[in-house]
Amino acid sequence: MVEPEERPSVAGQRLGAPESMGISTLEPGQRPPTMPPGRQVSIRVQMLDDTQEVFEVSQRAPGKVLFDLVCAHLNLIEGDYFGLEFQDQRKMTVWLDLLKPTLKQIRRPKNTILRFVVKFFPPDHSQLLEELTRYLFALQIKHDLACGRLTCNESSAALLVSHIVQSEIGDFDEVQCKQHLLNNKYIPEQDALMDKIIEYHRKHVGQTPAESDYQLLEIARRLEMYGVRLYPAKDREGTKLSLAVAHSGVLVFQGHTKINAFNWSKVRKLSFKRKRFLIKLRPDLNQSNCQDTLEFMMGSRDCCKVFWKICVEYHAFFRLFEEPKPKPKPVLFTRGSSFRFSGRTQRQVIDYVKDSEFKKVPFERSPQHSESPSAGQVMVNGQKQSLSLGQSPDRRQPSPLTSPLLTDAGFVRTDDEDEVRRKRFPTDKAYFIAKELLTTERTYLKDLEVITSFQKSVGKDEAMPDSLRNLIFANFEPVYKFHETFLNDVEQRLAQWEGRSNAHIKGDYQRVGDVMLKNIQGLKLLTAHLQKHSEALLELERTCRSSRRLEGLCRDFELQKVCYLPLNIFFLRPLHRLMHYKQILERLCKHYPPTHDDFRDSRAALADISEMVVQLHGTLIKMENFQKLLELKKDLTGVDDLAIPGREFIRLGCLSKLSGKGLQQRMFFLFNDVLMYTSRGMTASNQFKVNGQLPMYGMTIRESEDEWGVPHSFTLFGQRQSVVVAASSESEMEKWVEDIKMAIELADKCNGSSAEILSSSFTDSKSPEESSADQESEDDLSASRTSLERQTPHRGNTTVHVCWHRNTSVSMVDFSVALENQLSGNLLRKFKNSNGWQKLWVVFTNFSLFFYKTHQDEFPLASLPLLGYSITVPSESENIHKDYVFKLHFKSHVYYFRSESEYSFERYSTNTNLILFRMDILLKKKSNNEVKKKKVIK
Repeated sequence: MVEPEERPSVAGQRLGAPESMGISTLEPGQRPPTMPPGRQVSIRVQMLDDTQEVFEVSQRAPGKVLFDLVCAHLNLIEGDYFGLEFQDQRKMTVWLDLLKPTLKQIRRPKNTILRFVVKFFPPDHSQLLEELTRYLFALQIKHDLACGRLTCNESSAALLVSHIVQSEIGDFDEVQCKQHLLNNKYIPEQDALMDKIIEYHRKHVGQTPAESDYQLLEIARRLEMYGVRLYPAKDREGTKLSLAVAHSGVLVFQGHTKINAFNWSKVRKLSFKRKRFLIKLRPDLNQSNCQDTLEFMMGSRDCCKVFWKICVEYHAFFRLFEEPKPKPKPVLFTRGSSFRFSGRTQRQVIDYVKDSEFKKVPFERSPQHSESPSAGQVMVNGQKQSLSLGQSPDRRQPSPLTSPLLTDAGFVRTDDEDEVRRKRFPTDKAYFIAKELLTTERTYLKDLEVITSFQKSVGKDEAMPDSLRNLIFANFEPVYKFHETFLNDVEQRLAQWEGRSNAHIKGDYQRVGDVMLKNIQGLKLLTAHLQKHSEALLELERTCRSSRRLEGLCRDFELQKVCYLPLNIFFLRPLHRLMHYKQILERLCKHYPPTHDDFRDSRAALADISEMVVQLHGTLIKMENFQKLLELKKDLTGVDDLAIPGREFIRLGCLSKLSGKGLQQRMFFLFNDVLMYTSRGMTASNQFKVNGQLPMYGMTIRESEDEWGVPHSFTLFGQRQSVVVAASSESEMEKWVEDIKMAIELADKCNGSSAEILSSSFTDSKSPEESSADQESEDDLSASRTSLERQTPHRGNTTVHVCWHRNTSVSMVDFSVALENQLSGNLLRKFKNSNGWQKLWVVFTNFSLFFYKTHQDEFPLASLPLLGYSITVPSESENIHKDYVFKLHFKSHVYYFRSESEYSFERYSTNTNLILFRMDILLKKKSNNEVKKKKVIK
């Protein structure tokens, strides 16, 4: 048996306490309830993996003692999401009340089996902070699928089962997968979906069991029947319905279709009277004839009470900040039920786990697949059994759910999480270079999917000519198919490198140069298609000019979440990817000694990709400039045609223009032939209005800080007009002066041909529009400095707007560097005032960090524009005692990011500095209790 008085508390030891400090359902500092004296009774509990454990409790012990013993047995910290259910003497399934004595609820303990199951289903599984908790939830989903409680369409069912199979047997092997599905039935109609399950399983190569659990929960939580337990009822007309309760409120179902929902915020009171279950709603001020009390008939008073109790508990767990206090007992008589929710609320659970900061040891599972449903069950014999820790009633090996953190003596292993990771995964730099190839390839394939999605959605419309449709499809589809295979090759190689693959391929697999060489040789065959991508972008722009409908379709598609960058950038992604491959192979060849087995293949692959880069580099430079002109065209109003032949973009950013009203913030756009200055329009589209254009031909520039008494100011003398402007800092002024001088030289070489066109099309003398724009008040300017989050959705978060809010500038060189130095991968993020770290999939491109839950998500959850941010490492006073942490900060905004290795730390920190104008920033590295200062690449 599990002896409660001798068993140490795992949670207490995790916190480093000298004695037992309580487990899942107890507040920090409390002791588990002492076992009341009296005869010990054996209680059997069936776990979520169908194994059974026996616990001994006193006859007088409340249900909480038994529940805490189960959580301690599993080493479960977030136990509050779970409960113990059983069938009472009325054959009704009820929850064990934690406050009442166990044996007053279970009349015949020898013949009763309690089931440890999920009780409270949160709306977002990312709120579950421990891998063990998510694993238990995944087992619950698996059980609900098998019994038909969790219903869904065939595609979702097959996808769910594929993740279960990936978690249990690992990477795809067709023979093994088919045999496993024949031996294990996960859904009622599994045979008919066998091919679809296998097809999905094939795509999960490299996915760990923890990642499979996460994906399983991500899919399940979107289903209408997720976490739903139906309670039969009828409405006033006698129509058969079902009631259910969820985190959001009370639900009404007809069959398996939800027909109504009553949010907790709308419910004033829940009660029952005999067979009637009553929902009293808050009055709706917008509806005069609104029914304020809804009545449902249930099978019996007991049915009403059971459902009412779970509603009370759901409301308290998800809506309250802390456990409700018990009501004072009345002196003379009672009215109504004294039942109340017992335990921590979800808010308390999350805060407790985050604030505890115990060291988490990775949850190690040892799945045991049974050939028949009866395996793992014990027969009732009524005899008292004596079991060692973690042993099952029939003396079999410990359940996979038994805590993997316990040694034979019952103590917690103290291995540090980072040490465990170092032992588990390779530490060679070549491995991390290969992993960067894998993570960026995943993002790249998602970017190609944006083009294929655009072709499928917009291409079906008659507004798109057949010639354009065929041009896009014929030249992007082969590239997409090729990189699907390429990604699969890299995933398999990394899985073998990490020792996660079940393929058992013999040979030296700790290398990636051979994979790169084979696929780059295949990519060379697609050079003709890559050259056509620029033609597709040009043709799309020409067609949009002549078709307003197609232009609108493209604009609507660009507003979709999946299109997280300007649409035309995705057309250039294949050319940018060649640069990525070249950089990765250069790092690999630099790392390898010439005698390394992988050096020869890596050098050959580098030679091939360098040849392709040289061949296509001229096209890339021209198309990057064309793409930037098209993007700026959407941000500007008041100019007829920005993308004229021969025009090259050089720099954009904020300068203060001196006028009769003083210095006023303006947005300047520098090209090789003209300098435009604009004011921010107060329109729904957030465009910038062009107030003036200064031809570069014949222009001169002079620093004028002493003349005007304005710091960092300089004067631009044009043929017809002179302008005094001031930069925000000396470095900004130097950038502008250098680029303007370069533009003047370029214009002089062209003999001012473009200046004549500009002077005839736009008058630089004061126009009424410019005069009104120059008279903007300081109130208008302060209003325009609001945060990015307050912008309207349309073009409110582009690079131009970020520069406006951060009062900075970027050049075309910066744009090219940003697009050619993309990073992807998992990072842990922490806010300035938070305690916990959140694991996210992060894509770093186009001066921004884009955050996803996993690499399989279709669109980012949020983004962080980095222009104006600085990057350092945390100081000692910030108490970030972790390795590989870098800090991003802008004014009062502070974010901490933690990478998995020194290599990825250097890649993110160096690349961020490189892209954020390649400024001199000191990065401090902590090693052997010494602080080394290192200047990052300029």
